[in-house]
Order: sequence, then structure tokens, then C-alpha cells
Amino acid sequence: TVCDFRLSYGRLFGRGAAVVAVNRNREQLLRNSDVFWTPRLALQGDPASLLVALSRSLPGFGCPRPWLQRLREAEEEKERQNRAKAAVPPPCHLNPLMVLRALDRLLPPQSLLVADGGDFVGTAAYTVRPRQPRGWMDPGPFGTLGVGGGFALGAKLCRPEAEVWVLFGDGSLGYSLMEFDTFVRHKVPVIALVGNDAGWTQISREQLPLLGSAVGCGLSYSDYHAVAAALGGRGFILDSAGDNGGDGVGDSVGASVGDGVGDSVGDGVGDGVGDSVGDGVGDGVGDSAGDSAGDGVGDSLGDSVGDGAGASERRVVAVLRAAQAECHRGRPVLVNALLGPSDFRQGSVSV
Repeated sequence: TVCDFRLSYGRLFGRGAAVVAVNRNREQLLRNSDVFWTPRLALQGDPASLLVALSRSLPGFGCPRPWLQRLREAEEEKERQNRAKAAVPPPCHLNPLMVLRALDRLLPPQSLLVADGGDFVGTAAYTVRPRQPRGWMDPGPFGTLGVGGGFALGAKLCRPEAEVWVLFGDGSLGYSLMEFDTFVRHKVPVIALVGNDAGWTQISREQLPLLGSAVGCGLSYSDYHAVAAALGGRGFILDSAGDNGGDGVGDSVGASVGDGVGDSVGDGVGDGVGDSVGDGVGDGVGDSAGDSAGDGVGDSLGDSVGDGAGASERRVVAVLRAAQAECHRGRPVLVNALLGPSDFRQGSVSV
């Protein structure tokens, strides 16, 4: 990588640290050097090939066990803090950490993840684990938003057996939403999960304390799911208990838009045979949320979520499973998840 804003241009390196820089490009190799850092060794070449060769040249080498143990303990503590933050309901709508942790539990081994956003994608990077090498594609170090639709299209065409998820921020979705027309016309079933917090939140996180104003950062809790449905896809709105999605599109949390058959998650999904969340999702065997969604284990959705999970989390899982079922039937899907405020990424760099 390049020593840029992500490494505070070298300010993060410890004093006396030996820095080895490796890059295929000579100009990028030394970019931003000799201000806060100077490479002890600069190698022009492929970083991956170098690491493989280095590993082969050091048989039997291992890092000090106490150091590895400290790293594991720090990672476990961070995960504990993230779990605690995910369990705190925001004043309105849904907790983004909770939504993404629920997604992480449902991803199959053959899934591919496309990330196109700022704050929501930054949160996903801490929460959602790619299931395979080269299983995560994002805008890259410069945050070039708008890649989501094209990346998802290419991923699904190259790997038709994969379950392709696109994690959109509501700002970045503006660049790709019309690609649902492409997905429908060319029969490319992908699932878009939109983190809709009604704003360019990554920008406002730094702009507001720096400039005292969030001007230009506000968006609306728009009905993106209805747009996807109007283009021939399937749309779901996902919100906390008692909210109907802002402008009243759905009569209940997780109302689906598409064929206009049902008022709750599961109604009109597939053959429209069910009366409750989860009916008709999968093989239609069960009578309650969670039956037939996945492997049918357990009598309620709570069996697969965890003993302490709340109603909001169970609804999130039910809607995400319904989206998976629609995708497996060959329809592109958009899940419009309305998010409340979160301080998880407070202080992140964006401007």
C-alpha cells in the first residue's frame, strides 16, 4: 500500500521502527517519504511474491508467543466492545452494527461481498467477514464511490454460483440504483443491503467538528426499495419496531415491495402462501419466523439468533433470509435498512 492518510502519512510509525516499503510502481514506492518516515529498505516488486519468498526463506520461524497472545487478547477485547455496542438500540431506527452482525451470521461459504459506501462500509469492514480469498471488493484507498453496481454485475456473471451481496451507503447508492434495471433485464440476481442513515455520515463525522456545520451532508430516508421494485426487482424495508419506513410505504417492519401481495415479511415471497414472517421462504414448511429459513432447525427464529437477541434482531434476520430466498429464485433484491445514529466510527478520517 501507499503511506497515505490511512497511516497518517507515517506519523503512526514508532520512533526507530525499521520500515520496509514494497511496491510494483517506483513512484508509488517512495510517495510521501522523507517527511515523517524514511524506508530502511525500498523494494520495487510484487508484495505478495515477496512475502511468499520471505516465508520460504525462513523455515521454522515464528513470532514470539507473548506478542501473539497480546494481539489475540486485544482483538478479543475489541470484539467484546463491538458486541456491546451492537446491543444498544439507537433512539430511532436500527443499530448498524447489529444489522451487519446479523448479516455476517447468514452469509454462506460461496458468498462474495461488494462494498460501496463510507460510514456503513467502514462499519462492515469491522463486522462482516469475507468467506474466501478475493471475496471482498470495495472502492479502494481513495474511496471512489459508484463501483457497487458494476462490481456486483461482474462478480455475479463471473461467479454465477455465488451469492453476491452489495453493501451500499445511501449516498453511494445514488450512483448505482438504476443498475437494478440492468440486473433485471439481464437476469442477474444480486442482493443489495443499503445502510440508509439519511446522510453522508462519514463526511459529516469530520466536517461537523472541523467546520461547525454539516451543510451538504443531509439526505432523506428515501424509499430505495420501492425504486428497485419499480424496476422489476424485489424490495424490502427494514426498520425497528413500530416504524413503517419513513414515508409509510410498508404497513409493518420489513414490508416487501414487488408484487404487492403481502403486508409483512414473507407474504408474497415466492408463492405468497404464508401468513407470517418466514412462511414461503425456503420450502414453506414452517408456521413461524425461522421455520424453513436455512435448515429448518428450531421452532422459532430466536433459535438461530441467540438467547439474548431482541425483536429487532429477529426481524433483521427474517428479512435478510427472505432476501436470500428471493435471490435464489432469480430476482435481484434491495433491502433498505433504516439506521439510527451511531458513534461507532466517531473520529474517522474522511476529509
